[in-house]
Amino acid sequence: MDAPPVCPRHPDRIAYVRCQRCGRPTCPDCQRPAAVGVQCVDCVRDAARSTRDVRTRFGGLVHPGARPVVTLAFIALCVVAYLGQWTVDGFTTDWKYSPLRGHAEPWRFLTSAFLHSPGSIFHIVLNMVALWTVGPYLEVQLGRVRYATLYLLSAIGGSVVVLLVAALGWSDWYSGVVGASGAVFGLFGAAFVVMWRSGHPAQGMLGVIGVNMVFSFVVPGISWQGHLGGLVTGALLAAAYAFAPAARRRLVAVVAPALVAAGLAALVGWSYGQAPAEVQQIWDLPDAVEDSLLREWGL
Repeated sequence: MDAPPVCPRHPDRIAYVRCQRCGRPTCPDCQRPAAVGVQCVDCVRDAARSTRDVRTRFGGLVHPGARPVVTLAFIALCVVAYLGQWTVDGFTTDWKYSPLRGHAEPWRFLTSAFLHSPGSIFHIVLNMVALWTVGPYLEVQLGRVRYATLYLLSAIGGSVVVLLVAALGWSDWYSGVVGASGAVFGLFGAAFVVMWRSGHPAQGMLGVIGVNMVFSFVVPGISWQGHLGGLVTGALLAAAYAFAPAARRRLVAVVAPALVAAGLAALVGWSYGQAPAEVQQIWDLPDAVEDSLLREWGL
């Protein structure tokens, strides 16, 4: 009389059910549902290893089950910074951006994008909801590196336009700005370009951009300059990614951000060259005196 079949992974267990792929007996703990019947855990693992990730037309990898780690990282940084604003004295003042402060402390062009208004939790909530709504889609379509580069350059682009508008005399050099809105608007612009290039209906995203830009101009206290700068930067960079030939995709992923960054740097240089005499006098003060004076003014 033949011995009853046993599970290869658990020899002490009798198993009459066989894997549909390899035909070996498999116990209930080692069975995995398949399209037809069940498969053993070993065959499921081997199939997962042999499955090739699919690339999008923009260079991203579609990997089932992958988490949007870059988007989650940006959200985590904003939340940590928000807690710092509440618990550390002077945290917001040390990292927020204004055209006046950005001259000597250029990192503020970026760090301000991870801060939010401490007086309103809705500011960070709305930005994080928008980031979570659009971010994962772009992270898959563009790939993590392209997506992160676009987000960061959009944030900087928003600050650059705040400076440019001050240089043109349409706003002052002293008002500070905070918020991820510039970067989020960059994602809005990029999502529109990617959806349009993919042949998907993009009217909805265009409506979102339009409504939010109207609010930027009509609601007091919102930096329309930052929104506009982020939107233009994100759309331009996404267009470079979207229209890059497949054979040149890696090259464009390096050259396009470099050109955008160079353009932003040129705007910064020109804008600071237009600073009024009273602003230049502040910059001419010794660093310690300048810093003390600006802190006294809440800048």
